[in-house]
Amino acid sequence: MTKYTIVPATVKRLARQVIDIEKEALNLSHKSLDEQFIKAVDVIANCKGRVVVLGIGKSGIIGRKISATLASTGTPSFFVHPVEALHGDLGMITPGDVILAISFSGQTEEIDKILPSLERRKLTIISMTGHPHSKLALMSDIHLTVHIAREACPYNLAPTASTTATLAVGDALAICLMKIKHFEKRDFAQFHPGGSLGKLLTQQVKDVMRTGKNNPTVGQTATVKDALFVMTQTGAAGACSVVDKKGKLLGYFTDGDLRRILQTGANVINKKITEVMTKNPYHILDTVPAIDAAKMIHQTRVDNLPVLDKTGKVVGIIDEKDLIEFLAMLDKK
Repeated sequence: MTKYTIVPATVKRLARQVIDIEKEALNLSHKSLDEQFIKAVDVIANCKGRVVVLGIGKSGIIGRKISATLASTGTPSFFVHPVEALHGDLGMITPGDVILAISFSGQTEEIDKILPSLERRKLTIISMTGHPHSKLALMSDIHLTVHIAREACPYNLAPTASTTATLAVGDALAICLMKIKHFEKRDFAQFHPGGSLGKLLTQQVKDVMRTGKNNPTVGQTATVKDALFVMTQTGAAGACSVVDKKGKLLGYFTDGDLRRILQTGANVINKKITEVMTKNPYHILDTVPAIDAAKMIHQTRVDNLPVLDKTGKVVGIIDEKDLIEFLAMLDKK
């Protein structure tokens, strides 16, 4: 077995050359976005069917990724291999579908063979090639040019810069469509129920909050001493909800409140909690997504929040530590 000598400086230089070439390809693609791209977005956004992506070889691999991104961001799409299409899979394509054919050369024989059939069925054909005068480009209704100066391969042969640029244009299509269709986080979660992100976006505050004995609450007749006892007993992160006889939120008391009062030299241990609590505190509903609770805690710079149900009754407390543990648990899964 051949033993190769690795020169670190040479490896770094070559790697940076590759990335520089691909960066240039992305810049060229950025500049090439024109009316054809806008037309493509318009056609796909108003398509009554699916986006059918075609490609072979490396273009097929990129095509599968673009199709997957479209499908997971609100634009129904699937991939068809051109060879399989020639042997029956054309039947998967139905009226109302839009074709997205990918071939950097624009001269892929297998795609060329199925174009007449697609035209006869009056399907809109969008192509992505690096050659605007190629057969595929000229036979398309809309053509997206993928501009590159050269491939990153030293022989200008292996698809490298061209696949990077093609994928970037495909991503641009998908995200433009996502925004136009108002595809939201909750929609994304519905399409990704098994992933950590999907679970995070679909979980509500009530799935994460502390309840029952772990939810420190005191009545309006309690003293500061009573509140401190409850906070210690429950092990909550230094906070306590103050509720009326119906369990509705009157105020909130934290160890931060206690420290601020003690700095004034006041003796508050036997004072009524209603005299020192924070009235109209930040709070959150139990049906709010957990991710929104995390944002609120971050934006308001508090450590925890009382959780209310729709009637205003205190049903729990949510702490930043709970959210961190929840994220860690999802990551392990």
